[in-house]
Formats: sequence, C-alpha cells, structure tokens
Amino acid sequence: MMIHMKKIFLVVCLLSCGATLAQDAPTEADYYPITRFETPEGVVLEASGFQMMPDGKMAVCSRRGEIWMISNPFDKEVTAANFKRFAHGLHETLTLAERDGWLYTTQRSDVSRLRDTDGDGEADEFEVVNDDWEISGDYHEYAFGSKFDKNGDIWVVLCLTGSFSSKVPYRGWCVRITSNGDLVPTTSGVRSPGGIGANHLGDMFYTDNQGPWNGTCALKHLPEGKFVGHPGGFEWYKLAEPFIGPKPEEPKSGSRFMTEAKRLPKYEPPAILFPYNKMGKSAAGVACDTTGGKFGPFVNQMFVTDQSYSTVMRCYLEKVKGHYQGVCFPFLEGFGSGSLGLELTDNGAMFVGGTNRGWGSRGRKPFAVERVDWTGKVPFEILEMKAKPDGFELVFTEEVDPQSVESVESYKMTTYTYIFQSSYGSPEVDHTEPKITKAVAGKDGKSVRLFVDGLQEGHVHELHSNGVRAKSGKQLLHPQAYYTLNYIPDN
Repeated sequence: MMIHMKKIFLVVCLLSCGATLAQDAPTEADYYPITRFETPEGVVLEASGFQMMPDGKMAVCSRRGEIWMISNPFDKEVTAANFKRFAHGLHETLTLAERDGWLYTTQRSDVSRLRDTDGDGEADEFEVVNDDWEISGDYHEYAFGSKFDKNGDIWVVLCLTGSFSSKVPYRGWCVRITSNGDLVPTTSGVRSPGGIGANHLGDMFYTDNQGPWNGTCALKHLPEGKFVGHPGGFEWYKLAEPFIGPKPEEPKSGSRFMTEAKRLPKYEPPAILFPYNKMGKSAAGVACDTTGGKFGPFVNQMFVTDQSYSTVMRCYLEKVKGHYQGVCFPFLEGFGSGSLGLELTDNGAMFVGGTNRGWGSRGRKPFAVERVDWTGKVPFEILEMKAKPDGFELVFTEEVDPQSVESVESYKMTTYTYIFQSSYGSPEVDHTEPKITKAVAGKDGKSVRLFVDGLQEGHVHELHSNGVRAKSGKQLLHPQAYYTLNYIPDN
C-alpha cells in the first residue's frame, strides 16, 4: 500500500512540476507583444506598406488603392479616431517612401508622388514619377517598391504576368526609378515578389515565392546585372541589354541551385531559403533593424513577414566568397491577418500590415494594422549562426550553460535542398544527416563551435538545439534554425 501511495505521489509531483514549468516558460509576447489597431468602421484597410512621416504620423497604404494617416501611432491604444484618409483612387498601392515633403507610392501602374499643399490632411497634388513598365489587366502583376537608396533611387520588383511569363515590359524584373524619373533595368529573374528592402549596408533584397523555378520561398539579393532564377522575363533583355549586357543562358530544369550557379556566372542563388510548411508559404514584407538596439538584440538583422502563416521571421546574413547567404529563425506569430507590409521605425517599433486577400491565412481577420513593441527583456535566442569550413558557430543572446552547449546530444541536424525546375515548386530532396562530432563553448560564454562531418554545399542545414540552456536555466525561445549553405568558407 505504501509503495502504491509513493507511486501516486510521484506521478502527481511530476504532473504538477510539468504544469508549473509549462506555465512559467516564457512566450514571444513576454518580449514582443502585439498591439492591434482599431480601424475605421466600414473601411477595408488591407495594409500593405508603411512610411513614417516628418510630422509624426504613420502613413499606411492599402491594397485597395487608399493611403491613410495614423496620428499618434505609438500610443498604447490606437482607435479609429486616429485614422484619416489621405488619398484614394490609386491602383493597388503596395509600398511607400517619403522625401522632401512628397509621399511616394509604388502602385501597379507606376511610381507616383503626392502631397497635401493646403494643410487639410488630404493629398491634393499628384504626379506620376515613372510609368515606363506599362500595365495589363492580369490580376497577378504586383509591383513592390523600396525606400530610397543612397543614390535617391526606388527599386521596384515586378511580378511576372500570371507569375509564369512576361507579356508587358519588364515583368519578372527589378528596375530602378531614379531621382530624375528614369527607369533603369537592374536585375532579371524575378517571379512573384512579396516585398523589397535594403540591409544595413544598403544592399537590396526581395522575397520571392514558391512556384516555377522556385522550389520554396526565399530571400534573394538583387545585384545589378545579375539573374536571380526565373527566365520568364528574358524577352526584355532586348530593352535592357544596353544597361546590363546580353541575356544569360537559361538554367537547366531539374538541376540544383548551386549546380547552375557554378555553370551560369550571371546567376545569383537565393541568399536564404524559407523551408516550405516549416517557416511559412508566402514570404512578403522586408525590413532591417537599424535602430541601434531599440528593438532588442537583433541589430542589423532583417525581418520578413509570411502572409499565409501570419508571422514575422528573423534573418541573419553573412557574405561568403562574395555572396550573401544565411539563416532564418522563427520570430513572432499570432498576427490578426496575413502578414504583408512591414516597417521598423527609428524609435524601435515594428508595424505589420495584414490581408488575407481571399488566399486565406492563419490570422482569421480579412485585414489588420498592428504594432510590435519590445518590452526591454532579452529573449534567450540563437542570435547568429555563422558558416565555418568544418561546421558552424552559434552566438547566443545571453550566457549559456557550458555543459549543455558542449553536449552533442543537445543538437540535431539534417540537410536537404530543392529541385531547380520549371514546374511548380519542389519537395525537399537529397536529404542527409550530418554528424555533429564536437561542440566547444566559446571563451566569451555566449557562443559555441559545432564541428560537423558531412556539410552539404547548396543545402539547407536544419538545426534543432533543444538541449541548449542559458546559464540562468532558460530554454531557447526558438531552438530551430535553417541555414542555407550555398558556399562553404575556406577559413
């Protein structure tokens, strides 16, 4: 009887302790809570882009062709009374930028600029800056524009017609609109973009989505004169050749990204692949944390929304052999609609716009305008994952428990890639299981070197670090990481 009672007591203890641990485990909201704005009644505000204005208002554009101004956008509560419509009658406005008193918008047909000259809070002067890419009636011809680069240019990524081919100029291209209003063809190979933005160095990146020649969604660098994967827009080299040279050879369908990168000098492989159904299904808005630490520990890292999963992902990039590559981590989920527009302000707030657009999304609302604030608490996370000739180096946001980080049992790694093909998407292929042979804690107390047998060039290296603990005993908030190892460094 006594033994039986001891067993019951042990079971109750274990259940109770487990429940307490689960209850005490930190959540994303402990560090980055989401504030949902109340939008005006009857207004369908499918927020696609943001721009902080000199007067302290936040401009937000809608896929429905409207631009609204939000007063006091950093208040604890933002209600419908904070919203005032600035402009309407535009055509699928997706992104915004500001300069010299003008608000610039990239819409389906052009880059335009507008301003309020009489001070009534509504735009009354509209100018087309450039419309050289023309327009068609195809529903899928999205145009996403960047903020101004160091030369005063707006970079625009243009979706392929129906996301497969190019029937009007420069579909499937990145073009630049200069401060003089000229269009400069810049990079070919775009398929279906979801957003565009620069890193902290000013190099431009965009998100492309799964489909033909895109086995999964990706963050891609846009080097001038290069080709980034989809040959559907090659027809427009007849206009672009004076700017960037002749048309490259097409990739071979059924190949692999890095096989083609070695064969085709103009091809720039994806910097970060977002594993399908693991990190999302529809990569979208792009923003870089240049706040100097006001948004937390992720200084100079990039953030990407996913429309289907209603999330924001985090990306750490590095250059290896002259090419960008890096790792993506989960960051924040639970947004009200399909996450699309993304903006990080200088004071350390993140604005996220949402739409389900009929596609559906985990966030069940048809649209949303939301803000993310950092509480000041630092989550225990893998801050950086860096490629090494014989493995990886992990850097953490706080000091780690040496015993847990030096145990190879704390980690599990698999690799895979995707077929580079003309048909739609790709399953994960070419799976391997590298062996982590040794883990050595860094002298700084916040890093570890993982020595790995079986690194695979051109593969995503999926790492789960579930056994790692902070010195304080905390588990990693997000133990998973996905590194796209296009190039293995020499040293």
